[in-house]
Amino acid sequence: MIHRPRRLRATAAHRRLVREHSLRTADLILPMFVREGLEEPQPISSLPGVVQHNLTSLRGAAREAAELGLGGIMLFGVPEQKDATGSGGVDPDGILNRALREVRTEVGDDILVMSDLCLDEFTDHGHCGVLGTDGTVDNDATLEVYAEMARQQADAGAHIVAPSGMMDGQVRVIRDALDEHGRTDVGIYAYTAKYSSAFYGPFREAVNSSLTGDRRTYQQDSANSAEALRELELDVAEGADLVMVKPGLPYLDVLSQVAEASPVPVGVYQVSGEYAMIEAASANGWLDRDRTVLESLLAFKRAGASSVLTYYAAHAARLLRERPDEFGEYL
Repeated sequence: MIHRPRRLRATAAHRRLVREHSLRTADLILPMFVREGLEEPQPISSLPGVVQHNLTSLRGAAREAAELGLGGIMLFGVPEQKDATGSGGVDPDGILNRALREVRTEVGDDILVMSDLCLDEFTDHGHCGVLGTDGTVDNDATLEVYAEMARQQADAGAHIVAPSGMMDGQVRVIRDALDEHGRTDVGIYAYTAKYSSAFYGPFREAVNSSLTGDRRTYQQDSANSAEALRELELDVAEGADLVMVKPGLPYLDVLSQVAEASPVPVGVYQVSGEYAMIEAASANGWLDRDRTVLESLLAFKRAGASSVLTYYAAHAARLLRERPDEFGEYL
Protein backbone atom coordinates (compact mmCIF):
# COMPACT_ATOMS: atom_id res chain seq x y z
CA MET A 1 0.00 0.00 0.00
CA ILE A 2 1.18 3.53 -0.79
CA HIS A 3 0.45 5.93 2.06
CA ARG A 4 -0.58 9.41 0.98
CA PRO A 5 -0.76 11.81 3.96
CA ARG A 6 -1.03 14.66 1.46
CA ARG A 7 -4.68 13.72 0.89
CA LEU A 8 -5.51 15.48 4.16
CA ARG A 9 -3.57 18.59 3.13
CA ALA A 10 -5.19 18.99 -0.29
CA THR A 11 -7.48 21.97 0.47
CA ALA A 12 -8.02 24.48 3.25
CA ALA A 13 -11.13 22.51 4.23
CA HIS A 14 -9.11 19.29 4.59
CA ARG A 15 -6.50 21.02 6.70
CA ARG A 16 -9.12 22.70 8.87
CA LEU A 17 -10.81 19.37 9.57
CA VAL A 18 -7.68 17.69 10.93
CA ARG A 19 -5.97 20.67 12.55
CA GLU A 20 -4.71 19.68 16.00
CA HIS A 21 -4.08 23.10 17.58
CA SER A 22 -5.34 26.63 17.20
CA LEU A 23 -5.04 30.10 18.68
CA ARG A 24 -7.69 31.92 20.67
CA THR A 25 -7.46 35.54 21.70
CA ALA A 26 -8.40 34.39 25.20
CA ASP A 27 -5.13 32.42 25.30
CA LEU A 28 -3.07 35.62 25.10
CA ILE A 29 -1.83 37.81 27.95
CA LEU A 30 -0.41 41.28 27.24
CA PRO A 31 2.51 42.47 29.39
CA MET A 32 2.37 46.25 29.94
CA PHE A 33 4.76 48.71 31.54
CA VAL A 34 3.65 51.75 33.51
CA ARG A 35 6.25 54.36 34.42
CA GLU A 36 5.94 56.92 37.15
CA GLY A 37 6.19 60.60 36.18
CA LEU A 38 5.48 60.32 32.45
CA GLU A 39 3.35 62.95 30.77
CA GLU A 40 3.14 60.94 27.54
CA PRO A 41 3.77 57.26 26.73
CA GLN A 42 7.47 56.62 26.13
CA PRO A 43 8.50 54.32 23.22
CA ILE A 44 10.97 51.55 24.07
CA SER A 45 13.67 51.60 21.40
CA SER A 46 14.56 47.91 21.63
CA LEU A 47 10.88 46.87 21.55
CA PRO A 48 9.42 48.68 18.52
CA GLY A 49 5.71 49.30 19.04
CA VAL A 50 5.87 48.78 22.83
CA VAL A 51 5.74 51.73 25.23
CA GLN A 52 6.12 52.65 28.85
CA HIS A 53 2.62 53.90 29.69
CA ASN A 54 1.50 56.66 31.97
CA LEU A 55 -1.61 55.98 34.02
CA THR A 56 -3.94 57.54 31.46
CA SER A 57 -2.64 55.61 28.47
CA LEU A 58 -2.49 52.43 30.56
CA ARG A 59 -6.20 52.65 31.27
CA GLY A 60 -6.92 53.02 27.56
CA ALA A 61 -4.70 50.09 26.63
CA ALA A 62 -6.30 47.93 29.31
CA ARG A 63 -9.76 48.76 28.00
CA GLU A 64 -8.66 47.90 24.45
CA ALA A 65 -7.22 44.59 25.66
CA ALA A 66 -10.55 43.74 27.27
CA GLU A 67 -12.48 44.68 24.13
CA LEU A 68 -10.18 42.50 22.02
CA GLY A 69 -11.02 39.54 24.24
CA LEU A 70 -7.52 38.92 25.55
CA GLY A 71 -7.16 36.54 28.45
CA GLY A 72 -5.33 39.00 30.68
CA ILE A 73 -2.85 41.80 31.11
CA MET A 74 0.33 41.63 33.19
CA LEU A 75 1.46 44.90 34.77
CA PHE A 76 5.05 45.93 35.49
CA GLY A 77 5.78 49.14 37.40
CA VAL A 78 8.69 51.47 36.74
CA PRO A 79 9.23 53.87 39.67
CA GLU A 80 11.00 57.22 39.67
CA GLN A 81 12.96 56.38 42.82
CA LYS A 82 14.63 53.11 43.78
CA ASP A 83 16.35 51.94 46.94
CA ALA A 84 18.19 48.93 48.32
CA THR A 85 15.07 47.18 49.62
CA GLY A 86 12.69 48.01 46.77
CA SER A 87 10.32 49.84 49.10
CA GLY A 88 8.31 51.18 46.17
CA GLY A 89 7.04 47.66 45.59
CA VAL A 90 5.26 47.51 48.94
CA ASP A 91 4.12 51.15 48.99
CA PRO A 92 0.32 51.23 48.52
CA ASP A 93 0.85 54.48 46.61
CA GLY A 94 3.75 53.10 44.56
CA ILE A 95 3.37 53.17 40.79
CA LEU A 96 2.43 49.49 40.37
CA ASN A 97 -0.23 49.51 43.07
CA ARG A 98 -1.66 52.79 41.80
CA ALA A 99 -1.77 51.31 38.31
CA LEU A 100 -3.60 48.22 39.55
CA ARG A 101 -6.28 50.38 41.15
CA GLU A 102 -6.65 52.51 38.02
CA VAL A 103 -6.91 49.51 35.74
CA ARG A 104 -9.42 47.63 37.90
CA THR A 105 -11.55 50.78 38.00
CA GLU A 106 -11.40 50.84 34.20
CA VAL A 107 -12.01 47.18 33.34
CA GLY A 108 -13.50 45.61 36.46
CA ASP A 109 -13.74 41.88 35.82
CA ASP A 110 -13.87 42.18 32.01
CA ILE A 111 -10.30 40.92 31.77
CA LEU A 112 -7.92 39.34 34.26
CA VAL A 113 -5.59 41.90 35.79
CA MET A 114 -2.27 40.33 36.76
CA SER A 115 0.71 41.89 38.50
CA ASP A 116 4.39 41.06 38.44
CA LEU A 117 5.46 40.31 42.00
CA CYS A 118 9.19 40.96 42.09
CA LEU A 119 11.63 43.57 43.35
CA ASP A 120 13.96 44.01 40.39
CA GLU A 121 12.12 47.07 39.04
CA PHE A 122 12.22 48.72 42.48
CA THR A 123 15.77 48.03 43.75
CA ASP A 124 18.71 50.30 43.03
CA HIS A 125 20.91 47.22 42.54
CA GLY A 126 18.47 45.61 40.12
CA HIS A 127 18.24 42.21 41.79
CA CYS A 128 14.99 40.42 42.46
CA GLY A 129 15.44 40.46 46.22
CA VAL A 130 17.02 42.01 49.25
CA LEU A 131 20.80 41.75 49.46
CA GLY A 132 22.57 40.28 52.49
CA THR A 133 25.77 41.57 54.03
CA ASP A 134 27.79 39.44 51.60
CA GLY A 135 26.16 41.12 48.59
CA THR A 136 24.14 38.10 47.49
CA VAL A 137 20.35 37.88 47.47
CA ASP A 138 18.99 36.86 50.87
CA ASN A 139 16.26 34.36 50.02
CA ASP A 140 14.30 34.40 53.30
CA ALA A 141 14.52 38.14 53.87
CA THR A 142 13.19 38.58 50.34
CA LEU A 143 10.24 36.30 51.07
CA GLU A 144 9.09 38.65 53.83
CA VAL A 145 8.95 41.50 51.32
CA TYR A 146 7.16 39.33 48.76
CA ALA A 147 4.46 38.54 51.33
CA GLU A 148 3.78 42.24 51.85
CA MET A 149 3.85 42.89 48.09
CA ALA A 150 1.22 40.20 47.64
CA ARG A 151 -1.06 41.78 50.24
CA GLN A 152 -0.68 45.23 48.70
CA GLN A 153 -1.25 44.02 45.15
CA ALA A 154 -4.33 42.09 46.19
CA ASP A 155 -5.76 45.14 47.93
CA ALA A 156 -4.97 47.25 44.87
CA GLY A 157 -7.05 44.97 42.66
CA ALA A 158 -4.91 42.20 41.18
CA HIS A 159 -6.92 39.14 40.22
CA ILE A 160 -3.67 37.17 40.00
CA VAL A 161 -0.17 37.84 41.34
CA ALA A 162 2.82 36.48 39.48
CA PRO A 163 5.96 35.90 41.57
CA SER A 164 8.91 35.96 39.16
CA GLY A 165 11.93 36.20 41.47
CA MET A 166 12.70 32.46 41.65
CA MET A 167 13.16 32.54 45.44
CA ASP A 168 12.86 29.18 47.17
CA GLY A 169 9.49 28.93 48.92
CA GLN A 170 8.01 32.06 47.34
CA VAL A 171 4.69 30.51 46.36
CA ARG A 172 4.07 29.08 49.84
CA VAL A 173 4.84 32.39 51.57
CA ILE A 174 2.66 34.37 49.16
CA ARG A 175 -0.23 31.90 49.43
CA ASP A 176 -0.09 32.02 53.22
CA ALA A 177 0.09 35.81 53.21
CA LEU A 178 -2.91 36.14 50.91
CA ASP A 179 -5.00 33.61 52.82
CA GLU A 180 -4.22 35.15 56.20
CA HIS A 181 -5.13 38.54 54.71
CA GLY A 182 -8.54 37.20 53.71
CA ARG A 183 -7.71 37.15 50.00
CA THR A 184 -8.25 33.52 49.18
CA ASP A 185 -9.78 34.69 45.90
CA VAL A 186 -6.48 35.98 44.49
CA GLY A 187 -4.62 33.47 42.34
CA ILE A 188 -0.91 32.81 41.90
CA TYR A 189 0.67 32.47 38.47
CA ALA A 190 4.12 31.15 39.36
CA TYR A 191 7.19 31.73 37.23
CA THR A 192 8.15 28.12 37.77
CA ALA A 193 10.90 27.57 35.21
CA LYS A 194 12.50 30.97 34.68
CA TYR A 195 15.91 30.66 33.11
CA SER A 196 18.93 32.95 33.33
CA SER A 197 18.79 34.05 29.72
CA ALA A 198 20.33 36.47 27.23
CA PHE A 199 16.86 36.88 25.71
CA TYR A 200 15.79 39.35 28.41
CA GLY A 201 17.92 42.20 27.07
CA PRO A 202 15.21 44.60 25.82
CA PHE A 203 13.16 44.07 28.99
CA ARG A 204 15.97 45.71 30.95
CA GLU A 205 15.37 48.90 28.96
CA ALA A 206 11.61 48.58 29.41
CA VAL A 207 11.89 48.63 33.23
CA ASN A 208 14.91 50.95 33.44
CA SER A 209 16.85 48.15 35.11
CA SER A 210 19.72 49.01 37.46
CA LEU A 211 21.20 45.52 37.32
CA THR A 212 24.91 44.93 37.15
CA GLY A 213 26.13 41.37 37.03
CA ASP A 214 23.65 38.54 36.55
CA ARG A 215 20.97 36.47 38.30
CA ARG A 216 22.49 33.05 37.91
CA THR A 217 22.36 32.24 41.63
CA TYR A 218 18.56 32.18 41.57
CA GLN A 219 17.35 31.83 37.98
CA GLN A 220 17.70 28.41 36.37
CA ASP A 221 20.72 27.26 34.41
CA SER A 222 19.87 27.09 30.71
CA ALA A 223 21.54 23.67 30.43
CA ASN A 224 19.00 22.02 32.75
CA SER A 225 15.52 20.69 32.10
CA ALA A 226 14.91 18.07 34.83
CA GLU A 227 15.33 20.88 37.35
CA ALA A 228 12.20 22.53 35.93
CA LEU A 229 10.13 19.49 36.88
CA ARG A 230 11.39 19.73 40.46
CA GLU A 231 10.43 23.42 40.55
CA LEU A 232 7.01 22.47 39.14
CA GLU A 233 6.42 19.91 41.87
CA LEU A 234 7.38 22.42 44.57
CA ASP A 235 5.28 25.28 43.20
CA VAL A 236 2.17 23.12 42.84
CA ALA A 237 2.61 21.73 46.35
CA GLU A 238 2.98 25.28 47.68
CA GLY A 239 -0.28 26.43 46.09
CA ALA A 240 0.37 27.73 42.55
CA ASP A 241 -2.80 28.02 40.48
CA LEU A 242 -0.93 28.35 37.19
CA VAL A 243 2.72 27.84 36.30
CA MET A 244 4.96 29.37 33.64
CA VAL A 245 8.02 28.64 31.55
CA LYS A 246 10.21 31.60 30.53
CA PRO A 247 11.65 32.26 27.89
CA GLY A 248 9.51 30.64 25.23
CA LEU A 249 10.86 29.47 21.87
CA PRO A 250 14.38 28.60 23.11
CA TYR A 251 12.78 26.40 25.80
CA LEU A 252 9.98 24.60 23.94
CA ASP A 253 11.39 21.28 25.15
CA VAL A 254 11.05 22.41 28.77
CA LEU A 255 7.56 23.74 28.11
CA SER A 256 6.51 20.40 26.67
CA GLN A 257 7.88 18.47 29.65
CA VAL A 258 6.27 20.80 32.17
CA ALA A 259 2.92 20.73 30.35
CA GLU A 260 2.91 16.95 30.30
CA ALA A 261 3.64 16.71 34.02
CA SER A 262 1.62 19.61 35.41
CA PRO A 263 -1.74 19.16 37.15
CA VAL A 264 -2.43 22.91 36.78
CA PRO A 265 -2.57 25.10 33.65
CA VAL A 266 0.79 25.93 32.09
CA GLY A 267 1.73 29.19 30.43
CA VAL A 268 4.77 30.52 28.63
CA TYR A 269 6.32 33.97 28.23
CA GLN A 270 7.47 35.01 24.75
CA VAL A 271 10.10 37.37 26.10
CA SER A 272 11.44 40.68 24.89
CA GLY A 273 14.40 39.23 22.98
CA GLU A 274 12.11 36.93 21.02
CA TYR A 275 9.91 39.89 20.12
CA ALA A 276 12.90 42.05 19.18
CA MET A 277 14.32 39.40 16.86
CA ILE A 278 11.07 39.09 14.93
CA GLU A 279 10.77 42.86 14.70
CA ALA A 280 14.36 43.30 13.48
CA ALA A 281 14.14 40.54 10.87
CA SER A 282 10.78 41.81 9.67
CA ALA A 283 12.04 45.39 9.38
CA ASN A 284 14.81 44.10 7.11
CA GLY A 285 12.34 42.23 4.93
CA TRP A 286 13.69 38.85 5.95
CA LEU A 287 10.45 37.54 7.50
CA ASP A 288 6.72 37.84 6.92
CA ARG A 289 6.01 39.55 10.26
CA ASP A 290 2.39 38.62 10.77
CA ARG A 291 2.75 34.96 9.84
CA THR A 292 5.92 34.65 11.91
CA VAL A 293 4.09 36.11 14.91
CA LEU A 294 1.16 33.72 14.64
CA GLU A 295 3.35 30.71 13.87
CA SER A 296 5.49 31.38 16.94
CA LEU A 297 2.40 31.65 19.14
CA LEU A 298 0.97 28.45 17.69
CA ALA A 299 4.24 26.69 18.54
CA PHE A 300 3.61 27.43 22.22
CA LYS A 301 0.11 25.95 22.04
CA ARG A 302 1.43 22.87 20.25
CA ALA A 303 4.05 22.41 22.99
CA GLY A 304 1.33 22.44 25.64
CA ALA A 305 0.82 26.01 26.81
CA SER A 306 -2.72 27.04 27.70
CA SER A 307 -1.78 30.72 27.90
CA VAL A 308 0.94 32.86 26.33
CA LEU A 309 2.36 36.13 27.59
CA THR A 310 3.40 38.06 24.52
CA TYR A 311 3.93 41.68 23.49
CA TYR A 312 2.11 40.66 20.32
CA ALA A 313 -1.13 39.82 22.16
CA ALA A 314 -3.19 42.76 20.91
CA HIS A 315 -1.70 42.61 17.41
CA ALA A 316 -2.34 38.88 17.12
CA ALA A 317 -5.91 39.32 18.36
CA ARG A 318 -6.54 41.93 15.65
CA LEU A 319 -5.10 39.66 12.96
CA LEU A 320 -7.34 36.78 14.00
CA ARG A 321 -10.41 38.98 14.32
CA GLU A 322 -10.03 41.24 11.29
CA ARG A 323 -8.37 38.93 8.75
CA PRO A 324 -9.74 35.42 9.41
CA ASP A 325 -9.74 34.47 5.73
CA GLU A 326 -6.04 35.25 5.46
CA PHE A 327 -5.01 33.67 8.77
CA GLY A 328 -7.59 30.92 9.11
CA GLU A 329 -4.87 28.29 9.42
CA TYR A 330 -4.18 29.56 12.96
CA LEU A 331 -7.82 29.55 14.07
